[in-house]
This record gives sequence, structure tokens and C-alpha cells, in this order.
Amino acid sequence: MQYQYDVLNKQKCIFILISGLLNSLAVAQTPASNFEITATGSQEATQSILTPTKVLQGDELLNKLGSTLGATLANELGMSATGYGAGSSRPVIRGLEGSRVQILQNGLSVGDVSNISQDHAVGNNMQNAHQVEILRGAAALLYGSGSSGGLVNVVNDRILTNLPDRPTGAINTSYETVNNGRAGALELDGGFGSVAVHVDTAINNANNYRIPGNSTQSQGEPAGGWTIPPTGNNGNNYSGKLPNSFSNQNNFGFGISHIGESGYTGVSVERLNNNYGIPTADGGSINQSQNRYDLQHQTRDPFAGFSSIKFSAANSNYNHTEFNNVGVAASQWKNIANEARLELAHNPIAGWKGTFGAQVSAASLNATEVGTGSYAIVPPTKTNSNALFWIEEGQWNSLQGSLGLRYNNVAQNPNLGTALEQQPTSPPTGGVTPEIALQNRRFNLLSYSAGGLWSFMRGYGAGLAYTVSQRAPSAQELYSYGAHESTATFDIGNPNLTKETSHNFEFNLQKTNGPLKSKATLYANRFNNYIYGYYTGTSINNPGQEGNGFNVVTAQQAAATIKGIEGELTYNWNQTGLGGRVFGDASQGTFDAGGNLPLQPAPRLGAELAHQKNGWLASTTYIYSYQQNRLANWEQGPAPSYNLLNAGLSYTERVKDVNWTVFMNFKNLLNEQIRYATTPMAVRLYAPQPGRSMMVGVRGAF
Repeated sequence: MQYQYDVLNKQKCIFILISGLLNSLAVAQTPASNFEITATGSQEATQSILTPTKVLQGDELLNKLGSTLGATLANELGMSATGYGAGSSRPVIRGLEGSRVQILQNGLSVGDVSNISQDHAVGNNMQNAHQVEILRGAAALLYGSGSSGGLVNVVNDRILTNLPDRPTGAINTSYETVNNGRAGALELDGGFGSVAVHVDTAINNANNYRIPGNSTQSQGEPAGGWTIPPTGNNGNNYSGKLPNSFSNQNNFGFGISHIGESGYTGVSVERLNNNYGIPTADGGSINQSQNRYDLQHQTRDPFAGFSSIKFSAANSNYNHTEFNNVGVAASQWKNIANEARLELAHNPIAGWKGTFGAQVSAASLNATEVGTGSYAIVPPTKTNSNALFWIEEGQWNSLQGSLGLRYNNVAQNPNLGTALEQQPTSPPTGGVTPEIALQNRRFNLLSYSAGGLWSFMRGYGAGLAYTVSQRAPSAQELYSYGAHESTATFDIGNPNLTKETSHNFEFNLQKTNGPLKSKATLYANRFNNYIYGYYTGTSINNPGQEGNGFNVVTAQQAAATIKGIEGELTYNWNQTGLGGRVFGDASQGTFDAGGNLPLQPAPRLGAELAHQKNGWLASTTYIYSYQQNRLANWEQGPAPSYNLLNAGLSYTERVKDVNWTVFMNFKNLLNEQIRYATTPMAVRLYAPQPGRSMMVGVRGAF
């Protein structure tokens, strides 16, 4: 009865918030003042259903910037994150992550292996990002199929598309108390005749971070606590610095482009290094590196009827080495990825304008155990994908429409000669791990989307969208067969998996004029053959620590549904620079046959307040995350509720030709233990997010 009461309270709170958002549609508004500030600085897509759902850029991106992509986006509406310490965190969109959320860099795959496991960091450095875009629906089909959660595109503008009229650049340096973190970034742009040049570099070094201590046992917390040491500190939770939570990143990027009257051609190169810890009971670290080369060409008005033709290509050579808790190399991962795409945009025809094109990609994954040379978790696999896409958007007075279509042919080809070694299992069943037979697989995928937005009054709109997205199983889901220390599991793939199909329906209302603005969204995402890792209840011995078992997890499929609600209400007072925002989101993922999906985010409510005047900017954000007790039957928990209070203060002054900003950002001011329900148990039960922290820094832009 208590469980039902808690769930009803969650739903009631979210319902009250969304009801207030919808009621605001009927409130008469006075014209906005000449200058107004939205608490988030949000660049929401309010008048188009093909533009990104959310864009982080400018001061908003700088203020929310984290050391990882997941940390940067964790508190956005409908977004959450995984959390493997400070080094690895990937975004979660509406309860979906991994292969269901593609990560792009400048419109092409980032080329890493972060979709295989949450302890693998995303292969980009956020210090140099100019813009982060979140795309769903028809807009997502422009770049990939199978992204039932959506796409995240990180834009760094290394290939300049316009000639700078003078040298420009930026410098940024900061220090953070919770982890002795030191960060710095430098960027320069310049032009020489018709040639534009870009250079950037960044470094971000952080020691093990402090975690909150002196917490009490509550909300299902086991005796001895959830934090280190695993057996508890005489019945008390551990406090202090979390071992293996350090992160050391650096990168260098260079781009050059030739810019003419009708377009541009450019190339860029990037070197990324990232050495970070894995805060699990076993411990360890990962040393990551990546070389990336990009080519872009665009011609405007290439021929009659078409507004542009664009070609882009990228080559990524990714490597990482995994070390155990005494610093000995255990495994090496390599992924060589090549991708190219051609886009042709046509001029309006009967109110419709759009883009069609083709995309090809090839990736070669090879993970080996150091010393033996045998495969590590996943046998060597080559993945090839060929795609055709067509996206259209039309507008007729107060009505907009969108259509998207994408066909993909995906081939997964493992090394069929790889010997998969069965392991003895522990009770209750005993015996050995089940055997699988490697086989080549090919999938034909058809994804499509249709949507409409009706502006029934000036500044008021209602939208509907329906998207069908098909995804081919990943190499890990098909072929994995081995122990994974970072998740404390023995993963077993299923070479007979079929393609996963999601049917997503979304309805939204929005108000975009006047000082009071609002938006609310309802969605339902139904999956045929949802792929998930099923905990069998058996285990194998941990190869490094005799007697500590690794859970045996097998890839299975089942029908599943995720339903959710999101909303926000913003108000800009009729006085210079004062704004506020309240927001909330909630989703629930279930198997149609009964039971909850694993790793689902908890419902949240939040509020923001910001004030800007005479160069000063002050802001504060509060988020309450409910306890997540809707867990899969093999998950331990519940994931506890938490209160997150952040604040910021900055001052900007122009000195000669440079805008200097001095800033202080305060995170987790209440020093609460924060454990994301979206993080696997091996980390969630062991390692909370950082405690109270202050960051101080200086930024300059010219």
C-alpha cells in the first residue's frame, strides 16, 4: 500500500505542474519588455518540428558545461545521465541509452565504443564544444535510424564556413574544489585571404572527488551502507574521496577551410587523450585516445531547383586500454570507423522544402586480452551500414508538417573462428554458461516519421508526431561472451536477435509569446522486440577475486512500453533581467508481460531563478528527484531520492577588445548523496556523485 501511495503522489505532483502549464495557455498576456532573460537561456525549437528539440550554446552551455557529455545534459528536460565517476557519463533520453541514443560530432558518428558499455567514455572533449543539439523524430532520421531515444550532436566548428573579418578567440580557465580540478581551454580563429584557420586545445585534470558522508541508512539502504568499503565502515557509510574517480583529459584540434562565394571546402584533425578511473568495488582505470579526421564541402545553389549540396566524411581511429586495480593492463580495445554522407537540399515545392541523400559507414571493432591475445568480451566484428534518407518540412499559413523516411541496410560480421570459452556457473543451477554460435547477420531497416504543428493563435501551438524507428542489434548484443569487470557481469549475446522496432507517439502544447511561456509534452514509445540484458540468477567466479561472483546476463527480447510526461513554465518579469522557470519530467518503462524496464530515470521536479544587471549574472537551480522504486526484478534498490541545489555568480566587463568574465559555480550545495537510477548496480550501489563543490574561473572572448 505504501508503494502505491508513493507512486500516486509522484504522478499527482507531475500532474499539478503540467496542469499549470496547460492552464497558462489561457492566461492573457501583456507585451514583453524590450529585454528579457529566460532562466535557462534556452534556445528551444518552438516554431519548427524539424529543428533540434533543444540547443545548448553560448553562456548557457558554458554555465552547464561538465567534464563529460552526460554531465552537461543530465538536468535538461527529459534528459538524464549515466555516472561512472567523473570520467565517463553518457546521456539518457526518456529512459533510453546506449545504442538507442546516437552521439554525433559535427553531424557524423563520434566513432568511439561508448554505446557498448557505460564505463567507456564518449570520444569528445566538451571544453571545445560550441553547441550541443538534441534531435528526435523526423530530424533524427536525417542522421541515423535506430535512435528511438534521439540523437545528440556536438558541434565544435573546427571547419569554419565563413571568413572571420578579424582574428577571434576565447580563453577559459577554472579550478574546482571537490576534486582539485584544473581546466583550461584556448581557441583561435583567423583568415588569410580566402582561407580560414581554426586552432583549439584544452586540458581538464581532476583528482578523486569527495563524496558526502555521515548519511543515515534509509530508503532500503542495506546495513553498512552503499558506499565504500563494500562491507561498510563499522556500520557507517564511507566519507572522503572516492577511489578511482579521477579524470585527466587533453586534446588538440586544427581546421583549415577555403571559403568562396558559393561555398566552402575544409578539413580538420583532432587528437584526444583521456585517462580516467572506474569507481567500482574492483577498481581500475581506462586510458583512451582517438585520432579523428574530417572533410566537409558545401556548394550553395549548385543547380536549378536546389539550394545546396553538402558532402562530409570522417575517419576515427579509437583506442583504449583497460587497467586493473594495481595498474596492470588487462585488455585493449580498438575501433576504426569511417563514415561519409551526401545531402542535397531542394528549393520549396508546393510549400515543401527538404533534404535527401545517402550515407555509408564501416567500423571494425577489435578487443583483446593483454598477454593471451584472446578476445575481450566481444569477438572481432565488422559493421557496415548503407542508408538512404529523405526529410521534408512544409508550411501553409498556421500549419506545419514534417515527413521523414530512412532505409538502412546493416551487416554485422564477427570473426567466425573465435573460440568462445564457456565458464562454470555457481548455484542455484550449477553447470556452465550457455553456448552460442557466431553467425553473420544482415538487417533491412525502414524508419519513418510524420508530424504536424498547428499555430491556432499567435504564439500558441499544438503538435502531433508519430515516428517508427527500427534498430539493428549491436555487436555486443549479438556476440558478447565474457566477463565485464566494470559492470560485474558475464555478458552473453544472442546471435538470433531480430531487429528492434519502436513506435513513438508524441503530443505537445506550447505558448511562445509574452512574458509567460510554457510547453507540455505527452509521449508513448512502444517497442516490438525490445533488447535488454536479463539477469539469469546464476553467476561465475570473478577471475580477479575468487569467491566474488559475476552475474550471468543474457541478451533477450520482449515487448515493452515507455510512457512519459514533460513540461516547463517560464516567466520573465517586466523588469530588466529577471526570469524564473519551473519544470518537471517523469517516465515509466514496463515490459508488456509485466515488470519494469531496467535503468529507468526517476521523476523530477525543479525550479530556476536568474537575475542579470550591469554585467552581473546570478542564478540558482533546485531539482528534487523522487525515489526510483520501479526497478526491474533483478535490480537492487530503490535508488534514493535527492535534492540538488546549484548556484552561480558571474561578472562580465569589456576591457579594450576582450570580454572578461569572472565566475563562481556552486554544485550540490546541500551535499546530498546522488545516485542515478540510470547507472548499473556495480557503480550506483557503490559510488555516489560528487559532494558539495565550488568552481572559480575566468573566461575571455575577443
